[in-house]
Amino acid sequence: MAYRDSKLKLFTGNANPQLAAQIAEVIGVELGRLQIRRFRDGEVQVNLGESVRGCNVFLVQPTSAPVNENLMELLITMDAFKRASAKTINVVIPYYGYARQDRKARARDPITAKLIADLLQAAGASRVICMDLHAGQIQGFFNIPLDHLFSMPILSHYIEDKQLKDIVVVSPDLGGVTRARRLSERLGAPIAIIDKRRPAPNVAEVMGIIGDIEGKTAILIDDMIDTAGTIALAAQALKDHGARSVYACCTHAVLSDPALERLEAAPIEEVVITNTIALPTDRKIPKLVVLSVAEIIAEAILRVHEMRSISELFD
Repeated sequence: MAYRDSKLKLFTGNANPQLAAQIAEVIGVELGRLQIRRFRDGEVQVNLGESVRGCNVFLVQPTSAPVNENLMELLITMDAFKRASAKTINVVIPYYGYARQDRKARARDPITAKLIADLLQAAGASRVICMDLHAGQIQGFFNIPLDHLFSMPILSHYIEDKQLKDIVVVSPDLGGVTRARRLSERLGAPIAIIDKRRPAPNVAEVMGIIGDIEGKTAILIDDMIDTAGTIALAAQALKDHGARSVYACCTHAVLSDPALERLEAAPIEEVVITNTIALPTDRKIPKLVVLSVAEIIAEAILRVHEMRSISELFD
């Protein structure tokens, strides 16, 4: 059924047009006419093909790899909407790049998550819609409304439908305990924690496991899988400590090399991910199960446009 309010306009950049098309289908609108090309020197050229004057514009653009390319597309397109007199510019960023640099871990470190927030606001964002931020405090980096969505309902429903026995939800590190507890409460399962240290970026070492996992079906839960070093190491540690089987799930499948090779070699039955980041066909492996977040994002967009509550989605 077509959505009748012409003041809602939905556009997409080049980062994940497949997800944007799914969102448009759920809402019942057509994607707006927007062409994003490159000059020969690599500069971004944006051509907005329809009027957005007085409209609530929603732009879907995760800042996934190539991160800087997609980020510049996003900023320049927002500037085009602002200069075309859009009433509001609502930026839908299913995956928020640079989120892992959210504080000064060492002397003279940049806080790039805050820098991105400043850039988005300077470019004209009225509101930001994100999903499963790596660090919740990033919400406080903005002086505009930010709606934080969660994929937990989608992931938990999938796991429930599999009717697995003797489940234990496992956090791959101490920082993910809150996320693991949310899933465990939905599944009515206990949790376990892997005590991990990271001596260098993208390098992890397991120090021990807190909790009972012997003979159980372990569900590893994280917000993202990048090089898959943490997940592969955690899965092997769980098997070594007596877990019957291991499943892994996350929201953001970054999957930088050598992630696919590590996942294929790891003792994991399935890796359940969502489509916040576009997954090319040539990077799909049998272990990967991709769930769509289109319905949750579409419902959030409608609620923002119609000035209804977002939190009710997750109550």
